[in-house]
Amino acid sequence: MIRDGLLALAVLMTLSCDGARSQTSRSINIVVPFNPGGPQDTVARILAEQVGRAQGRRIIIENRPGAATAIGSEAVARAEPDGNTLLINGGSGALIYNPNVRKVNYDPLTSFQPICYLARFPPIIVVNSTSPYRTLADLLNDARAKPGALTFASFGPATAEQIVFETLKRASSVNMTFVPYPGYAPAISALLGEHVTSVLADYSASAQQLAAGKLRALVTLSRTRIEALPEVPTMAELGYKDIEYEPWSGLFAPAKTPKETVSQLAGWFTAAINVPELRERLVGQGFYPVGMCGADFGALIRKEYEEFSRASRELNFKAE
Repeated sequence: MIRDGLLALAVLMTLSCDGARSQTSRSINIVVPFNPGGPQDTVARILAEQVGRAQGRRIIIENRPGAATAIGSEAVARAEPDGNTLLINGGSGALIYNPNVRKVNYDPLTSFQPICYLARFPPIIVVNSTSPYRTLADLLNDARAKPGALTFASFGPATAEQIVFETLKRASSVNMTFVPYPGYAPAISALLGEHVTSVLADYSASAQQLAAGKLRALVTLSRTRIEALPEVPTMAELGYKDIEYEPWSGLFAPAKTPKETVSQLAGWFTAAINVPELRERLVGQGFYPVGMCGADFGALIRKEYEEFSRASRELNFKAE
């Protein structure tokens, strides 16, 4: 009987070890609800490479764009809460903003477990370097003189970028036309071709053309000036204290993911984002690492959700 008991214990230990090996060797699937090559996708791939190497895990990036990021976000909200399916999506934008203007099958406050705020993407308003506008005042003054003639392009329609545009129109008493594009890159291409007057895009999307002298930055919508563009003022510095907008990249798990799993993932990604070479690589591409996790990240999400809800109501803004 003792021998049988020892045999049973050995079998149990073997099965337990096999189960542990199976769990630790499972791949992690990170859903990015944007097309490849954009800011969220770039941040996801840079961090996934570092985390995978450091933790010995296979991390797969799955691009699932569509419905203003709702398709990919909803898929993660429905996923098993075991830490093996995650979402990288943005605040000051799609994930938090969407429920205020269109029907989605998730709640940004209850459908996900926030893990970490990974990086911020300072946004700027740019014009073609051949344009006569050297300051934001130049652009807005001309817009007042030519109602409806000047155009303002960005990601859209019915996006946070468009609501920023509508807020600026109201605050500055101008009449410009919003031109939506499926991403920052095609909007920048249209600006280079002189098909639009101005573009709101993140710095990373326009950095190469700024460095080449093909674009001119008029203002940043972030709270502070961009390190790479110290001469470009903020909206607040120009008197628009209520217009502040800065997209960011955050890591989320499905709701009810165990706290210990969330804590482990937070540790993995904050360790990665603090690797000097990786930080340098991110900053070199226009992404500024943050690494805010836990309760502070959750508080930021609630704050931004309330701000977007209020702005949407005030402007009566809904997706068509």
